[in-house]
Amino acid sequence: MKPLQELVRPNIWNLVPYSCARDEFQGSANVWLDANESPYNAPYNRYPDPLQREVKALLTELRGVDADRIFLGVGSDECIDTVYRVFCRPGVDAVVAMSPSYGMYEVCADVNDVEYRRVPLNDDFSLNVDAILAAAEDAKVIWICSPNNPTGNAFPLDEIADLCNRFDGIVVVDEAYIDFSAKGSALTLLDDAPNLIVLQTLSKAWGSAAARLGIAFASAEIIAIFNKVKYPYNISLLTQRYAIERLNHADDVQRSVCQILADRTILTDALAQLPIVRKIYPTDANFVLVDVGDATAVYNHLCNNGIVVRNRTNVAMCLGCLRITVGTAQENQELIKALYRYGK
Repeated sequence: MKPLQELVRPNIWNLVPYSCARDEFQGSANVWLDANESPYNAPYNRYPDPLQREVKALLTELRGVDADRIFLGVGSDECIDTVYRVFCRPGVDAVVAMSPSYGMYEVCADVNDVEYRRVPLNDDFSLNVDAILAAAEDAKVIWICSPNNPTGNAFPLDEIADLCNRFDGIVVVDEAYIDFSAKGSALTLLDDAPNLIVLQTLSKAWGSAAARLGIAFASAEIIAIFNKVKYPYNISLLTQRYAIERLNHADDVQRSVCQILADRTILTDALAQLPIVRKIYPTDANFVLVDVGDATAVYNHLCNNGIVVRNRTNVAMCLGCLRITVGTAQENQELIKALYRYGK
């Protein structure tokens, strides 16, 4: 890995961040007259903790990563965009991502005027480490989604470690679906890989997509730079309070995950019995990629029956495929019944 100063955009490295009122005072007080807030409508009249200390303390307990190595964003999308704003000079730098993968990496590259290079996965959706490194020779960032969206498979941790060891830039591993995978988290690599950033979220296994809370884990040095760039009060008091409540009930979340995994097995077994299903790809996530042949026709049939899945037939290597999220047992049964009726 190159020295961090060589990877960070010079203007960001030299940036003097905005200092908000709650940054300048830490502690307890009875009278708050520093931020031009209204004295009425407590507690919503006060700006939230800009560093979300209570939420991070719970994440430290849950994930085993120190609070100064945690950044919170408005969904993982803010974390993704922050990577571009910190490391990639518009019109100059490039990033590399496997294909197919999560579309926001490319959207954020376009928004930030950064060259986006796609490297196809192998035919079995495995990672082509050597091809990625070859494409990334002069790039700043490599994006790895594991488990991958839309293919569903997670990648071996030794391949991710290999990328980190052999790449001079930043490796970002997006683990939005990690709670559904038995293959282990890249968080275990953080101590030995100073160029690694791991993204997680409350949107998937934690059932909290509406709350919009994404998490970046990295070295304390990288997180300090992220904190310089973020908007001062990016995570609202409402979201912080909700996250605290949710994180304090991790056992409930684990029960939900176990139920989804059990229902995933039932769903894939049922899908395998359908005449229109040509292939079901292995998955480590809460969704399954299914080759149904004429994906657009099947998608439209499901929509006409009030069932919405994701048509991925126009995505690289996913011709004829639908991406189906595991729902409740009743929702999954309705899906199977509707698919049985297709073409009849």
